[in-house]
Amino acid sequence: MPLSRLNEEQYLAATSQARQNLIIASAGTGKTSTIVGRIAHLLGQGVQAHEILLLTFTNKAAAEMVERVAAFFGNEVAGKIDAGTFHAVSYRWLKKHDKRVVLKQQRELKTLFRSVYEKRSFMHIEAEVSPYGGNHLYDMYSFYQNTELSEDFETWVIGKYPEHELFAMIYADIVDEFERLKGEYGFVNFNDLLLHFRAMCFETELGYKEVLVDEYQDTNALQGTLIDAMDPPSLFCVGDYDQSIYAFNGADISIIGSFTQKFPEAMVHTLTKNYRSSMPILSLATRVIEHNERIYPKKLEVTRNYDAQAPKLLAYDELFDQYHAMAAMIRDSATPREEIAVIFRNNSSADGIEVGLRELDIPCKRKGGTSFFDAKEVKAILDLYTLLVNESDMMAFIHLFEFAKGVGSAMAKEMYTALKTLGHGSIFYGLYAPDISITNPFEKRKLNHQLGLFDDFLELGAVGKFAKLGFEDKFMKNPILKHPKLARDGAIFLHEFYLLFRDLKGIKQPRTIVKKIAASALYGHIADILATKRATLKDGSTDEKQKEEALIRIKRKSILLEELSKPYSEHERFLNAMILGSSDLTQGEGVNLLSVHASKGLEYKEVYVVDLMDGRFPNRKLMHRGGSLDEERRLFYVAVTRAKDILYLSYAKYDKIKKMDFAPSQFLYEAGLVPKDEMYRAMVEKEAQKEEDSE
Repeated sequence: MPLSRLNEEQYLAATSQARQNLIIASAGTGKTSTIVGRIAHLLGQGVQAHEILLLTFTNKAAAEMVERVAAFFGNEVAGKIDAGTFHAVSYRWLKKHDKRVVLKQQRELKTLFRSVYEKRSFMHIEAEVSPYGGNHLYDMYSFYQNTELSEDFETWVIGKYPEHELFAMIYADIVDEFERLKGEYGFVNFNDLLLHFRAMCFETELGYKEVLVDEYQDTNALQGTLIDAMDPPSLFCVGDYDQSIYAFNGADISIIGSFTQKFPEAMVHTLTKNYRSSMPILSLATRVIEHNERIYPKKLEVTRNYDAQAPKLLAYDELFDQYHAMAAMIRDSATPREEIAVIFRNNSSADGIEVGLRELDIPCKRKGGTSFFDAKEVKAILDLYTLLVNESDMMAFIHLFEFAKGVGSAMAKEMYTALKTLGHGSIFYGLYAPDISITNPFEKRKLNHQLGLFDDFLELGAVGKFAKLGFEDKFMKNPILKHPKLARDGAIFLHEFYLLFRDLKGIKQPRTIVKKIAASALYGHIADILATKRATLKDGSTDEKQKEEALIRIKRKSILLEELSKPYSEHERFLNAMILGSSDLTQGEGVNLLSVHASKGLEYKEVYVVDLMDGRFPNRKLMHRGGSLDEERRLFYVAVTRAKDILYLSYAKYDKIKKMDFAPSQFLYEAGLVPKDEMYRAMVEKEAQKEEDSE
């Protein structure tokens, strides 16, 4: 049984009788075993599996824990545990109550947001600052949703960015129209899932007897209020304040820090036995992290007693010398490639080490950059597939038509709405059997000077300009071609769209759909646009060899997506798996290149933490944009505690391209690897002065 495998601290936590429990589980102390032990204890006490909710940071972590429960209680019991991320659990509940809900990724709704934003003009407002762009404003609004629980968006903007007060009303109106459109089409993003589910919790009895929360230190204000709304009879939260590294995404460390104030009768259990790292590695991590304020006292013990290698500092004269030397060290290492990780704070660091590894033909995989599912060519196939299954998905249409030259998100939205008008609610009827009695299917834009709305829609265009393009007569008669801004390239793109969906009609197998999309003229057009962009040189010319290589990589991705579709026989199941599960899937083999955030929860025999220079790690630029030295120090703690046996910390003294000298990272001084000198004292004094000024 899982309980019999726990140490004393883990056992006491897993079998606690308190209604609220907080388990402080530092890196490598067996938090997963403790959570599985807790579930086993609940099942042994007569709690039914469906009465247990397990909230995790990734769906992969949830699946692993459920699998471990299944090893003891069987798949039938374990399969009834409600487990997943906050978003996955919320999505399942919402789909039960409203089949119309359509989950959209952030980048898709950002496109919708831009289509609303582009209808605004800020030209009539005289201000000392420029208005925020559409993408930045969307990110601001997303952060607002995660962190603000009482103020409306306009008030929040004025309070947080007073220099933008003159634009705040327009910003708020953009948000209002965006929310109205989402409601009209049933779209929800990840924030909406939590907001809607939280509202449901106040009205619906969920039936959970215990809620377990993993990675509790990374919950944000919205997730915190969702747990409050559930109000479970028993709450079991596991986390480590020293590993709270998602403040940029709204994570609030004060939630774990105030647990005992919120629940005065709660029990706090601390797991102190580290099963992962060697004594020298753990000692170094502790020396640094103890510079942060201690929220709950803890002192870790090392259980792996052996003659361990001390962490080694690698110093290089020049930045790229560091990357090449590190690649050579990895080449000569006896550690299996899959057991080696290079951990970076900034993407530019990853680019350097990846080049060094590729030059030595050392395979590597990168996590923390653009994943397979984030690649535009993969998203294009999935958008086309999505429209086939759900033609009401306006976002998929808009995102696709942004590839068409001369068609932006606002115009794409106008075309979608016009097709829907021509088809009396169906874009495909509007495309293949339009009501030609509707001579002008385009909405006239409203005009509101105060809210920045403008009207630039003039008269309908002439279809004759497309006469020489070889379109069939039936397509040429469609009033959609009268859009005044539709040019030759946009019309060709629309015609290719028309031909593809005519060919896809009636096909049942996901694999066949993916294959046909990838072979279509439309997708070829999209691939050519992407490959050309990726092969465009600084002088504007195209490197044909680079373009050919880019097209091959695009082709490989479509083949891989086709392989992923093989096990599926239903459209919806395939699409849901690609959209909800994509963030947990990885590809490739070899050395692991990981951002600090992507390394969370993982462990490796041999770890390299690169570019430990002041300004890069800690990243002073991000600190001054709302981060903190404490958060950067927690990132360093997470990075070094991924190592089990071998840890290398490296930095360079000079960048020959930028002609810039570097000082060692403050954390190298704190770790005792670099003697504290005048440079260190100046660093500390400067930071202290900034803190004083901010107060």
